[in-house]
Amino acid sequence: MSRLESMRRRLEAQIDGLNWAAETIRDVAGDVLEMGLGNGRTYDHLRQEMPNRRIWVIDRVLQPHPSCVPPQENFLQGEADAMLAELAERGTRMALAHYDFGFGVKEKDVEEGAKLSPLIAPLMVPGGLIVSQQPLTGFTQVSGPDTIDPERYLFYRS
Repeated sequence: MSRLESMRRRLEAQIDGLNWAAETIRDVAGDVLEMGLGNGRTYDHLRQEMPNRRIWVIDRVLQPHPSCVPPQENFLQGEADAMLAELAERGTRMALAHYDFGFGVKEKDVEEGAKLSPLIAPLMVPGGLIVSQQPLTGFTQVSGPDTIDPERYLFYRS
């Protein structure tokens, strides 16, 4: 499989997974957290699919496409551990979180996910969902949509 085909599979899985998660948490109260803004494509999709939810965004830098800049009051810029702690101090609670941090080196990505998992946990409401490309710890893994290879995206219930 070419890298281009792999990218298409990843994007299709991401869309299917986020749509499934948005529908699954429809009746769960809470905000949404996008961990890793990047170009803003996922953020843009989340705000399209959940227009009535507050969407918090964490990233080290603010460099999205101009149409995908989150409102200043919903953007926390800095290192993930400090920003997750800040959200917890505010008492912010999430019904859905999308974990999209990564270095592109599997071992480092797994280590980072394990390090940040305990900081994500207090933000989640009971029954909330976390959609992640990286393994996380301390959550109950659940099956996502049948259209997604279970190794491609991971789904966790808080």
